[in-house]
Amino acid sequence: MSFKIIRNDITKVTADAIVNTANPEPLFAPGTDSAIYMAAGADAMLKERKKIGKIEVGEAAFTSAFALNARYVIHTVGPVWTDGSHGEKEAIRNCYKNSLDLAKELGCESIAFPLISTGVYGFPKADALQTAVSVFSEFLSVSDMEIILVVFDNDSFELSGKIFAGIDEYIDDNYVEERLDEEYGHPAGVPGISAAADDNVPKRRRRGLFLLGAARESEPDPVCYNASMPPDAAEESILNEDNECFEVCENILAAEARPLEKRSLDEVVAQLSQTWQESLFRLIDEKGYTDTEVYKRANVDRKLFSKIRSNAAYQPKKITAVAFALALKLDIDETKDFLGRAGYAFSPSSKFDLIIEYFIEQEVYDTYTINLALFAHDQPLIGD
Repeated sequence: MSFKIIRNDITKVTADAIVNTANPEPLFAPGTDSAIYMAAGADAMLKERKKIGKIEVGEAAFTSAFALNARYVIHTVGPVWTDGSHGEKEAIRNCYKNSLDLAKELGCESIAFPLISTGVYGFPKADALQTAVSVFSEFLSVSDMEIILVVFDNDSFELSGKIFAGIDEYIDDNYVEERLDEEYGHPAGVPGISAAADDNVPKRRRRGLFLLGAARESEPDPVCYNASMPPDAAEESILNEDNECFEVCENILAAEARPLEKRSLDEVVAQLSQTWQESLFRLIDEKGYTDTEVYKRANVDRKLFSKIRSNAAYQPKKITAVAFALALKLDIDETKDFLGRAGYAFSPSSKFDLIIEYFIEQEVYDTYTINLALFAHDQPLIGD
């Protein structure tokens, strides 16, 4: 089972249980509460609700769902926001947790939540959102259930906090031309090469250089590497004089221009490495993870994981391959290799790819948190 976010009217969602942001007393008020009563059949639901009596803040109780596309309505009473110092955050955690626990007791396989207390009760939407996702993540680590967070419109969905702060800037950065020039050949970034000399080097050639930058600025003799070569095979030259650096780079380019020795088809096929599936299970073993924690962190269900395990030639969708890269907590180079085994690569023109790269660089691997950012940018979500 998994967690997903959708834009919809919660009264139109199909789930075993629908959560209502209830009034503590057996009556209904404007907002989600009223909408659920009216869609279910107000008189019938109110009659059953009166049998429960008062519900305390943070607690949860259930009634039948009547005309809704559900078996149950779970009524939970959210806190009224004052200033955050009156137990509001703990109370809203209890709303989510107690509702999930009750749904589990009732044998539910799916549950739909609104953002509790963010309407007339004034709870900050960004805080409510992150609290909800935190509770969902904890619950799904030990239980199986489909959790659906229902957001009515864009105004209901807000992100805040340090981990989300740099996403838009990261996406807006140009990774194709300007960024390559900046990193591999911009005059200001090339110690030992004058601006005039740099202007005479074609962009194609400048991109073949990788300069050890700020980390080596204090050293008198920076080192010039060919960026297309692995570090242990990179040729280097002390940048005492411009011509010396260019001389080495010319040699590198000339070497790269030489035709490769032709190989037979049998030789090429013999060099096949691990499939994506084989790589997945090797990494699980190497990192000491269990199968269960990996597929849960990937936000995919057990059936899909079993299908992958039984087929060494399994070809995943890109989004599935990404989900498992995050679940394995791979760094950016490991992720690129892992995706490459399934025939995929990151693209600087894809918002989805840039968001994934951003979180990997931030060492944030929680798929629920990443899905919030993907949802906010109208991108497909990770998982089932």
